[in-house]
Amino acid sequence: MKEAKVTIDRDFSIAETDPRLFGAFVEHLGRCVYGGIYEPGHPTADERGFRRDVLDLVRELAPTVIRYPGGNFVSGYNWEDGVGPVENRPRRLDLAWMSTEPNTFGTNEFMDWCQAADVEPMMAVNLGTRGPDDARRLLEYCNFPGGTELSDLRRAHGWEKPHNVRFWCLGNEMDGPWQMETKTAWEYGRIAAEAAKLMKWIDPTIELAACGSSSRNMPTFGSWEDTVLEHSFDHVEYISLHTYLNNYADDTPAFLASPDLMDSFIEEVVAIADAVAARRRSPKRIMLSFDEWNVWYRTRRKNEGRVKLGWPVAPPILEEIYNMQDALAFGGACISLLNHADRIKSACLAQLVNAIAPIMTETGGPAWRQSIFYPFKDMSNLGRGTVLQTKVDSPTYETTYYDPRGTSELLFPLPAVPYLKLSVVHNHDEDCVTIFALNRSLDESLSMEALVRGFDGLTVKEAHQLRNDDLMAVNTKDTPDAIKPAPLEGVEIWGEQVRAKLAPASWNVIRLEVQKQ
Repeated sequence: MKEAKVTIDRDFSIAETDPRLFGAFVEHLGRCVYGGIYEPGHPTADERGFRRDVLDLVRELAPTVIRYPGGNFVSGYNWEDGVGPVENRPRRLDLAWMSTEPNTFGTNEFMDWCQAADVEPMMAVNLGTRGPDDARRLLEYCNFPGGTELSDLRRAHGWEKPHNVRFWCLGNEMDGPWQMETKTAWEYGRIAAEAAKLMKWIDPTIELAACGSSSRNMPTFGSWEDTVLEHSFDHVEYISLHTYLNNYADDTPAFLASPDLMDSFIEEVVAIADAVAARRRSPKRIMLSFDEWNVWYRTRRKNEGRVKLGWPVAPPILEEIYNMQDALAFGGACISLLNHADRIKSACLAQLVNAIAPIMTETGGPAWRQSIFYPFKDMSNLGRGTVLQTKVDSPTYETTYYDPRGTSELLFPLPAVPYLKLSVVHNHDEDCVTIFALNRSLDESLSMEALVRGFDGLTVKEAHQLRNDDLMAVNTKDTPDAIKPAPLEGVEIWGEQVRAKLAPASWNVIRLEVQKQ
C-alpha cells in the first residue's frame, strides 16, 4: 500500500471561495436548451416549459452562476431574435453548430429559468458578427429600469423589472478559426475595450470578462492575453480561460494527471496578467474566469459527433457519455480550481444538460446523473469557505499527456505526478473542514495521514467515496446508479491526526466537524 502524508493548518489559507466559482454553462447547442432545460409538453414541464425534473437535479448539483447563450453560438447571435412574442420570432441558421435556431427560448426565458433554479445569470455579448453598440443595447434592455426605447421594450415584452445582470462576458474564443468573425488580439482587444466602455457608461456596477485565448495549446496563447489586456486592462475585471481534458491516447494515468496542467495554465495566465499590471505600475489585479472547463474528447474531433446534416433543430450532438475514469479526472479539475481560489473568482462547467454535461435527459422521458455529476456536487455543496494551504508528501509517477489542437500534436511531459491530489476547505458557518482527495493509483490503495492543526475536537461528520472496479462503467437511463457515492469506512482520528485508506482510482470526501467552544 502506498502512503502519503498531508499537513494542514487553520492559520495558513489560500483564499475564500467566491460564490461564482461553482458555475455552469447553458448554450444553444444540441439538446442543452431544447429538450434539456426547456421542453414544453414534457410530463414534468411547468407552465413556462421548464423541465422540473431537470430543475430538481440542477438544485442538487447546486451551481451558482450560469453563462449564456454561448459559447460559439454567441458569435453569430442576434439577441433581438429571442425576445418579444414567440410567434413573431425568426428561425435562423446557426453556423456555430450547423443547426436551425427557432428562438422560442431567449433572454427573458433564461432570466426566468435562472430565478427558478436560484442561480445568477452571466450573459455573453456577440463581439463576432456584431460589436460594442449591440452589446450596450442588450445591457440597456436587460438592466435599465425604464423610460428608454430598449428598457420600455423589455417592459412591453412582460418583464417590468430590470434583470440586473451583474456579470458579462465580452464575446467568446475570438482567436479560434472556428469562431464567426475571428479576430486578431489587437482587433479583439480594441473592440472589447470599447464594448466595456459603452456598457459601463450605462451601468458602472457590472463586472466584465475579456476573452483569453481558446486554450493553452493555441499558438496565440500568451501573446493573446498580453495584447488583449494591454487594450482592456482599465475596463475589465477578468480574463477568461478554457480547458477540456481528454483521453485521446487511451492512457489512464496520463488522463488522471492532466488536471495538473490546469494548475500550470492558471499560474501562467496569472503571471501574464500581473505582468501587464506591472508595466502600468498598477495595484489592480485581473482575476480569472475559468468559464469553460470539463472532460471532452469522444464527440469532439469526429464530425458526426458535432454536426447532424440537414440543419435540424436541437440535434443530439456533443452528447458525451461519461465513465468512471472521466469522473476521476474531473474531480482532479475540481481540486485545481479550489486550490487557485485566490485568483479564480468565476468558473463554469460546460455544459449543464445533455451536451458534454453532468445531467442527461431523454426527450419526453427521464433525466439522470452522469458520473461527473458527483464530484461537482461535492465541490459546489461542500467547497464553500476558506481554502487552506496544504503540504502533500506523496509518492509520484511519470507520464506524458497528449493534447492535440487541429493538426498539431502536443505532448506535455509530467515527470512527478503525486498519486494524491488534494484540497481542503474550512466552512466557518458550519465549522466543518472538508478534505477532497483523489487517489490516482490504479492498482494500489493509498494510506493518507493528515495532520490537521488549529482545530479542536475533530470528529468525522461524514465520509464517502466514488469508485467502481470497472473504470469504463457509465450511468444510463436504464442503469442510472451504476456509479454513485458510497460510504468511506474506517476514517480514524487521534487528536490532530486524521487517517484514511483511499481505494485505488477513487474520489474521496471527508467532512470533519470541529468541536464547538
